[in-house]
Amino acid sequence: MSEQPRFSWDAGTMSDHIVAYIDGGARGNPGPAGYGVRIERPDGTLVEEFGGSIGVATNNVAEYRGLVAALEYALGHGYTSITVRSDSLLLVKQMLGEYRVKHPGLQPLYRAAKALAARLTRVSFQHVERALNAHADRLANAAMDEAM
Repeated sequence: MSEQPRFSWDAGTMSDHIVAYIDGGARGNPGPAGYGVRIERPDGTLVEEFGGSIGVATNNVAEYRGLVAALEYALGHGYTSITVRSDSLLLVKQMLGEYRVKHPGLQPLYRAAKALAARLTRVSFQHVERALNAHADRLANAAMDEAM
């Protein structure tokens, strides 16, 4: 099931809008962990992709680290509007306020993500199927390989 954007606007006409596909994972959960981020323009044109190894962590921590990295990228590159697409239903529901963040290890990352999102003009979160998140998954797996 896909989430609809929180805001309604024609992102295709906005030069300050990006789409971020994010993913995170851990081998062992917890285990060697990493995240991947693919930044695109609204038309699907690649802007940049990157990932990061984060040592030993859980899948959910890695997902949030990917979200934080995407939001920091947007702010650091002068974008004011972002659509975040993730295959983590938990992360999307938590960021939309539909689920509470109960795990103490996720709460600081959640607060950091909310604070970064608040600095942007428009932020939307969408849940996507894993197949639509293959690029970010590839980047996350490469980062997990580095963590090992």
